Order: sequence, then structure tokens, then C-alpha cells
Amino acid sequence: MAARRDDSKREWFEEGLAFSCTQCGNCCTGPPGAVWFTDEEELAMAAALSLDLETFRDRYVRRLGRSRSLVERETDFGHDCVFLDRESQPGKAVCSIYKARPRQCRTWPWWPENLASRRAWEATRRRTPCPGMGQGTVHSPQQIRIVRDEQAAQGDPAW
Repeated sequence: MAARRDDSKREWFEEGLAFSCTQCGNCCTGPPGAVWFTDEEELAMAAALSLDLETFRDRYVRRLGRSRSLVERETDFGHDCVFLDRESQPGKAVCSIYKARPRQCRTWPWWPENLASRRAWEATRRRTPCPGMGQGTVHSPQQIRIVRDEQAAQGDPAW
């Protein structure tokens, strides 16, 4: 007899969730915020820009409590991540360090707080607003859990 999953432990997204990035940049702007990164990610970003660590930090990093975040720029859209590029591809907002972007960016929108409930997902979808949430490719619950758990493992920075 096949093992049956206990329905009381089923996550609300057991049918999967649709998401396809539209390159709108909405997840990279808005009210003041933070883009956290690890030491390894900092080294990768500096290398992607062909900068030594000190120069990278001087140009692109700010201290928030005991942690570090990427710098933001005030634009007509809000507080854009310093690496959000709205110029090179008309009508799109892309990451200028895409291959070296931090885990926080790579795992959007599969963050634990966004996946806590259907209500949290819908609130994020409206608040961001992210036109890619609920559209396009349907991701399996297994794929979503893997990425969510990767983000959760990083944890919040120590303030």
C-alpha cells in the first residue's frame, strides 16, 4: 500500500504556483529596504565587476546594524537597487550583475514569508506589485520548497 500524505500537513501551494519574471524591476525597488548578501556573494559581485573588495564596498555597500546591504538609489520608481539597470534594455529593468546576484535576489518570489499562506502570497503580489506572480510557468511544490528552504537557510542578518 502506498504511503499517503497527511492532508493536515499539506502546504497551500501543493498544486504548484505560476511565476515568470517579466523584468519589470518591481522586486528591486520600492520603499527603502535591504539586499542582504553573504561574504561569498560579496566576493562574487566584486569579481563580476572586476573590482577589489575595498572598492566594491566603498561604491556599493552600506552598513545596516551589524550587517551589510547593497546601496539603493532614489529614482522615480522608488529606492532602486544600485544594480537595477533601466537603461540598457528599453521597457525592461534588469540586474546588471545577474549571474552574481545575491541569494535574496535569486530566490524571489519563493521567500518563506511570501509562501507562509495564500493570503501572504496575494498580499506580496499586490504590494510589490509583481506581474509575474500568478503568471507563466507553473513551478512544482518540490521546486518551490527547495528554493524557499535555500532562502530560509540564509536566515535574517543579525542586527
